[in-house]
Amino acid sequence: MAGRGSPVRHPLFARLLEWNAARDEQRGQAELRDELLRGLTGRVLEVGAGTGINFPHYPATVRELVAVEPEPYLRSRALESAARLPVETRVLDGLAGELPFEEASFDAAVLAGVLCSVPDQEVALRDLRRVVRAGGELRFYEHVRGREPARARWQDAVDHVWPRLMGGCHPNRDTLTAIEASGFTVVRCRGFHFPPGALAFPVAPRILGVARR
Repeated sequence: MAGRGSPVRHPLFARLLEWNAARDEQRGQAELRDELLRGLTGRVLEVGAGTGINFPHYPATVRELVAVEPEPYLRSRALESAARLPVETRVLDGLAGELPFEEASFDAAVLAGVLCSVPDQEVALRDLRRVVRAGGELRFYEHVRGREPARARWQDAVDHVWPRLMGGCHPNRDTLTAIEASGFTVVRCRGFHFPPGALAFPVAPRILGVARR
């Protein structure tokens, strides 16, 4: 994501993301989204909502969903998805780090494939912590730097090219450490590879979990 002076426009990547995400739903990612969002309640903020692919997985216990997406094509697709939801949903233009919301105005925030591409993870997470109430949750599903030294070196090498092709996405970020350093307390997290068997894929190492404000 870029700053307000530099609009976020990745038209080719946005369409590639949409196609690839739909394919991954058939390979088990739909179940991961269910796990990510299970048990959420109250007023929820999703940052970097993309096409709204998470929307059908939100439980009925969510009173209101506010989704932020800065890329125009992806946001238009999210608006279409939101129109079909039983949960009250708003889709807005916006950026992590510049969220136009009051302090402590959400019961939970959701990130799925976002912290790889923000310019500054610390700034983005600090802003999220600001808008989540005390005791509220951060739900996260992100790809991360691999634990194995050989994989991490491969990700570092790929990082010279990958962000230019993939909308600013960095494959080698230590995102769990960044979440912990931001003041959230991680209460549950598991690591795995997705898609299964894609060991050479730079963004295969994943984490999925819950942190508390």
